[in-house]
This record gives sequence, structure tokens and C-alpha cells, in this order.
Amino acid sequence: MKSKAKNSESVRKAATVILSLGVEQASQVFKYLKSDEIEQITLQIATLENLTSPAVESTMEEFYNLCVAQKYITEGGIEYAKAILEKTLGMSGASTIIDKITRSLQSKAFSFLNEADPKHLLSLIQNEHPQTIALILSYCTADQAAEILSELPANIQMDVATRIATMDSTSPEAIHDVEKIIEQKLSVSESIGFAEIGGTKYMANIMNLVDRGTEKAIMDELFRKDPKLAEEIRNRMFVFEDIASLDPVYIQRFLQDANGNDLLIALKGCSKDVAEVFYSNMSTRLKQTMEEESKYLHGVKLSQVEEAQQKLVALVRSLEESGEVTISRGRKDELIE
Repeated sequence: MKSKAKNSESVRKAATVILSLGVEQASQVFKYLKSDEIEQITLQIATLENLTSPAVESTMEEFYNLCVAQKYITEGGIEYAKAILEKTLGMSGASTIIDKITRSLQSKAFSFLNEADPKHLLSLIQNEHPQTIALILSYCTADQAAEILSELPANIQMDVATRIATMDSTSPEAIHDVEKIIEQKLSVSESIGFAEIGGTKYMANIMNLVDRGTEKAIMDELFRKDPKLAEEIRNRMFVFEDIASLDPVYIQRFLQDANGNDLLIALKGCSKDVAEVFYSNMSTRLKQTMEEESKYLHGVKLSQVEEAQQKLVALVRSLEESGEVTISRGRKDELIE
């Protein structure tokens, strides 16, 4: 309640400043405001009662002092600004202005992180000092911070978590310096783009091209050493859409054992071209049944589609293990006449 009243007071003061500037200058100021801020100020102006001269003068004086303080901070930092302001406003007045600017700086710091991808951000900050990482995560959303924290090396994960939990206050200069560095790194990385080097997806592509014997040897060893990693690679090796590229005979064999409900849900996540391959390999009766039931299947969650597709991929793998389906790997065999 107190925070809401404080925010209302800030909007009232902003409206007072806008009114005092006049229409032409006010329109220039609006160019730098967000749409919700313009809406709040406009509403305040429309409902603002007659302002007394002392009230306007007080607000404009505060606004002027904030602008001057901001200039001093930019030139020489907080302590420099405070020393200059104390000479004109006194110790109490200078502290009040500096406190307001400090809160303002902290509330706006790292605002560019809101749209940053956690994995992208992790690659930029993982080699920073734990205190720096903790500071950055403190300005991230909880979801972003959780994802980044969970991916940090174990030897610094606890250190960063502890620093976040015990963090009290940080000087605006330090915040500004870190913010500037990270924003610059983010800007550079975005301008040159991220090349996807290695990773499970790349490994899966390799495994799709090796012969069956090599694939089995590598995957068996991976499952022994790191089952989680092996499963992730395997899930990327052959996806549901790949079934459509199998020989029609194998697609038809797959359809004999495929669960109708799983197939119906799985096809919801496919393109029309891929779905058509499945339909073209169905019996007329099954095709009519699937198309009819598909009309009434709505509101399917992505997680349901993925689960159904994984079940059907597992079916194809089991059919391959039994020798009833062949998944092409490596170079295509040449036909000998």
C-alpha cells in the first residue's frame, strides 16, 4: 500500500514537470518514455487539480537538482556528486537527492537482461568472478537465474548461491561498470551470431551418418558411462518426422503396431507434408478414421505431442532391433546390376 502511494506521488510529480514544460517540450520528453509511462502521466494530468505555485516550484526544484546530480554522477561518480551537492543543498538535501537517484539506477540496471536467453547469458558470464555472477543473477528474472545457476560448474555454484542470498547493497558505480561490460558482450555476441559448435545435436548428426556397428558400439559405451547424455543424443538422432523418410514398406509395418491415439496426437505437431506421408501409407479405413477423429482433437499440449512422438520413435527402434525395419545410416549403398 505504501509502495503504491509512493508510485502515485512520483507520477504526480512527473505530471507537474510535464505541465510546466509546455506542450512543445513535453512532446519531446514523451519520445523517451514507454507507452505505459505516458499513459500514467497523461491520466494524472487529466485529473490533476489546480496546482499552487509553491507546489510547482518545489517539484521543479527537485527535478532540477536530480538532473544536476545525474550530471555530476556521470562525470565523477556518486561521491563526487554528493560533495558538490552538499555545498549547495547541505548534507541532508544532498543525501535525499543521491538516495533517489541511487534507487532509480538500481531499479533500471540490467533491464536488457529481461529478453536475454539464459544459455546465451551463461556463456558470457560463466568465467566471471562469483560475486559478479551473483550480482548479474540478482537482476535476472527468477526463471533465468534458476536456469543459469543450475548450469554453473559445481565448484562455484554454491559460492554464487551464497553470495546472492547474503547480498545487501552494491555501489551504483560497480553496478554500472558490470552492466556496461555485460551489455557490450551481449551486443558483440549478437552482432556476430553464435556458431553452434559440438553439442548433443551435432553428435546426433554424426551418429546418424555412421554405420550401425559403429553407432551401437559408441552408444553402448555412452549409456554405460553417462546414461543421461546418451539418452539425450539418442533422442536427437532419430525424431518422429524421420519416420516419414523410411521406405514405404517400413512405414506400413510401423503403422501396424502404432497406437492410434499416440499417432493422432503425434501428427498434430507435424507439417502437412509429413502427415500426408503417413496418411498415404494407411489403409483406406484407417485413414478415414484418423482424419475424422483429428477434426475433434483440439487443445493438445506440446508436451503431449512430444511424449506421443517419443513413444512412436521408440516403437521404430524396437522394430529395427528385431530386424523388421531398416533405418538408413551413412552413405547410401550403391546398387550393383
